[in-house]
Amino acid sequence: MFKIILLCIAAAVLYGILHDQITARICVEYFTIGHPPVFATKDPTLLGLGWGIIATWWVGLGLGVPLSITARAGSCPKLSTSQLVAPLSITLAIVGVLAIVAGLVGRSAASGGSVWLLEPLASRVPADRHVDFLTALWAHSASYLAGFIGGIVLCVWTLIVRSRASRRIAQPPRPS
Repeated sequence: MFKIILLCIAAAVLYGILHDQITARICVEYFTIGHPPVFATKDPTLLGLGWGIIATWWVGLGLGVPLSITARAGSCPKLSTSQLVAPLSITLAIVGVLAIVAGLVGRSAASGGSVWLLEPLASRVPADRHVDFLTALWAHSASYLAGFIGGIVLCVWTLIVRSRASRRIAQPPRPS
């Protein structure tokens, strides 16, 4: 179970670092103004690394615990950590695509005036950075929402795979 939890934490952190490397370059103010001042830097690479870890390790833990339980608990055949690498990778790839789509939708909506930055951020973020800030915000919000839903789907998929494996084992062989 511990290996599955570690896998999920590592995968979430890797995703977070990659995600934040992109969004820190879209809008560094999202991290320097929109987040508590944890890092005394405006360097997008360092901010992406730092926030990529801080903002996602706990997401990996939050997925790892229920996924390890659904993969290992009970009498059904258990799934190993290595059997979960591909489904977890696919889940994170889907989350990434949805983050890109949401960022583009948010950018379009902000550029068209359909959404805007609210106070107190509107006053703190330079006006010419509002669209970029909202782009990053939409991408991050989509990542969290899609990650949460994807984690639930991954746990349900794990239960289904284990249940099917259990039924295959329980069925007597057919005569030839």
